[in-house]
Amino acid sequence: MTHGMHTDAYPPYLDGDRGWRDTASRYALLPLRVFLGVTFIYAGLDKLTDSAFMKDSGAGSIGDMMRAVRDSSAIPAMVDMALDNPVGFGYAIAFGELAVGIGTLIGLFARLAALGGALISLSLWLTVSWASDPYYYGNDLPYMFCWVPLVLAGAPYWSLDALIRRRRRGRGQAGSWQ
Repeated sequence: MTHGMHTDAYPPYLDGDRGWRDTASRYALLPLRVFLGVTFIYAGLDKLTDSAFMKDSGAGSIGDMMRAVRDSSAIPAMVDMALDNPVGFGYAIAFGELAVGIGTLIGLFARLAALGGALISLSLWLTVSWASDPYYYGNDLPYMFCWVPLVLAGAPYWSLDALIRRRRRGRGQAGSWQ
């Protein structure tokens, strides 16, 4: 015999058609996006404003750092390519981090920005933090995996991508981020 028992475990809806779990699921990637965006912007600006970093040699320089990790990296040939022009490589990484951070934070070309962040993190893991022992002491590997959900999902809410998508569909409202 079937009883008319309500078995729904969700609490009453908080915003019309959606419950709090639906709302939380919708915005679950937003804190990750903000964290990675701000972190990569900071990392890029930190490199660009550090006068010692953007040098071929000397204490704290990109050149000395690359020479120090060359023999312990997973792909020494990748480090050798960077050592052909360490200052140019330093600027490329810094501007890449800035582009990735800004794109991620404002949600413009968010999947492409996340892919760029994952590739930067992968290259840093294979070179700079490869020798970390145990492996989880190196922070580049977790960063790489943090980018994966954003590569897959993009920035569907609170982003310029969402605004552009809505305007293309003809349903956008001026100033709408969702």
